[in-house]
Amino acid sequence: MEGLKVSDANMVVYLHPSKSNKFYEAILRELSSLLFKFNENFDGVVLAYEFNILDKNAKILNGIHPYLAVRLKAKLLLFSPKPNMLLEGKVVKVTQGSIHVIVLGFSSAVITDEDIRNEFVYKTKNGEEVFSSKVHKRHVIKVGTMIRFLVKSLDEEILHISGSLAPDHTGSIHWLANHLEDVTVTDRSKKKRREDEEESVLQDHGTVSVEALSINNHRRSKKSKEKRRKADS
Repeated sequence: MEGLKVSDANMVVYLHPSKSNKFYEAILRELSSLLFKFNENFDGVVLAYEFNILDKNAKILNGIHPYLAVRLKAKLLLFSPKPNMLLEGKVVKVTQGSIHVIVLGFSSAVITDEDIRNEFVYKTKNGEEVFSSKVHKRHVIKVGTMIRFLVKSLDEEILHISGSLAPDHTGSIHWLANHLEDVTVTDRSKKKRREDEEESVLQDHGTVSVEALSINNHRRSKKSKEKRRKADS
């Protein structure tokens, strides 16, 4: 899935002096406060982290409320979806006008009917609301389906994604995987048929090896010499 990246960051964490005897736990608490929130400095949502303390001698900052400044080298896993990226998520609700999705278990996404390609038709089957393909009967999107969709925009404040199912390579991940596999097999079969046809054409018209050409040339040369000797005599 696109939108995920790992980023290295040099950070400074500020701790109250009262935390000096448990500074490691205090650092964990400060970094954990960054999780699942959009951070402008990192241009993404922090999903996970690991860190190393660069200098164990923390610098004391002067002021009315002095703090300890601890320098860190951190590696961050970021979720940073951009327009036209492909994301994957689980369908949690289907209505006649929209498909609602959860991405990575925390970010919500909605795909409205204007962004669902005409191939899909809203139906109710056995009391269950679904979007079913008119072209491929087994391509169905319903609650619980894992889908791949295109990002249109992201509301960074509430982590809400506006998505699209307009492109042909979007839809049910399970169906797309089988469909792409079928296409690959079909392409291989076509290639094999073309190779067989080319071989058949060559066999019909005959193939001449280098050795055969040498023998024929030798025979033609021998006949030419005999003709010249008869002409001279």
